[in-house]
Amino acid sequence: MTDTAGRTRLAQSDPDIFLALKGEEARQRAGLELIPSENYAFPEVLTLLGSAFTNKYAEGYPGRRYYGGQEYTDRIETLARDRARALFRAEHANVQPLSGSPMNQAVYLGLLEPGETILAMDLSHGGHLTHGAPVSHMGRLFNFVRYKTDPATGAIDFEALRKVARETRPKLVVCGYSSYPRDYDYADFKRVADEVDALTMADVSHIGGLIAANVMRNPLDAGFDIMTTTTHKSLRGPRGGLILCKERFAKKIDASVFPGLQGGPHMNQVAAAATTFRLAAMPAFQDYARTVLANAKALAAALVKRQTKLVTGGTDNHLMVIDTVASFSLNGAEAQEALDRVGLTSNKQVIPDDPNPPMRPSGLRLGTPAATARGMGADEMEEIAAIIAGTLAARGDSAAEAEFASRTRALTARFPVPGL
Repeated sequence: MTDTAGRTRLAQSDPDIFLALKGEEARQRAGLELIPSENYAFPEVLTLLGSAFTNKYAEGYPGRRYYGGQEYTDRIETLARDRARALFRAEHANVQPLSGSPMNQAVYLGLLEPGETILAMDLSHGGHLTHGAPVSHMGRLFNFVRYKTDPATGAIDFEALRKVARETRPKLVVCGYSSYPRDYDYADFKRVADEVDALTMADVSHIGGLIAANVMRNPLDAGFDIMTTTTHKSLRGPRGGLILCKERFAKKIDASVFPGLQGGPHMNQVAAAATTFRLAAMPAFQDYARTVLANAKALAAALVKRQTKLVTGGTDNHLMVIDTVASFSLNGAEAQEALDRVGLTSNKQVIPDDPNPPMRPSGLRLGTPAATARGMGADEMEEIAAIIAGTLAARGDSAAEAEFASRTRALTARFPVPGL
């Protein structure tokens, strides 16, 4: 069935869902995604996600499945693993995790015993829920201890991190972030972990594509034991997870993913990931990744020029965090809602040691992967910064918001969404 035929059938069989689909496509075309964890998937990925691989159960691993009819599923999973290893210079790859959360859970449950200690980044300082937030199940199963950033610079305080590691003797040191705007040297983490005889894990879900393109550091090059990344975000692939590790952990990781944590993999997702890894190895993707970083710096500089306060003062990667309270006397929820009204999609964000609650925090998180995927560059970052700063400074003025919404539509009309 062609895509056109499928859409016609959907319109007839479930018009409510079809209208929601049409509405979302229109929203994506007319607006601009600035959430750093969101992106536009490669058109090939969209094709594979709706392919015949959706129909196939494939519990197990290539050559060792529980069902018959696995000739082509084995082929695509083997290609996905081989391509992932080559792309990230890894000894072993597991491509079956259904998303980022079970990906990280599989590592913890496969290599540690419940109750053992894990050292990870504090959530309000840029960490992620799967790094042991108290509201997560992993936070209940393991003893997570925290490191933070330096209040003066916003950079990770490695002396404080080393002190916590020596006091708590973690079994695993986790680095990685969801809202930390800087890069760091993974060798610093490795030295701390080696001092206390801990394993090292880097969750690079946000910057996996930038690492694949060799425009940001690769923790595996620094001798890390495990690296995890989602396959969407900066990689522009399907929603899924990828675990890369040293060969000596391969059996434990594979057994933790299946049968330990999940059943049959989503083979349409595995096929799409395999194609994503191939595309990410090409020169065009390297150009894209370099532009993501250049655009982030341009957007940050344009915001600072407009008296906007950024956490850490700028960015070394694809994202930045505005202190909206200090900059515009708005909390992050109010800022997010204002930008929604003018067609810019962002997300409210806690800042280091935020005094405000998570649903009404003091910050707003922005990123450039999606805008870059549409072909935008430095000139467009200047216009985006003007719309952001102008909208937030207007504080709900409807006439001003109407003008900025018009500017957003004029901008996005020039840059089609890939695959739509």
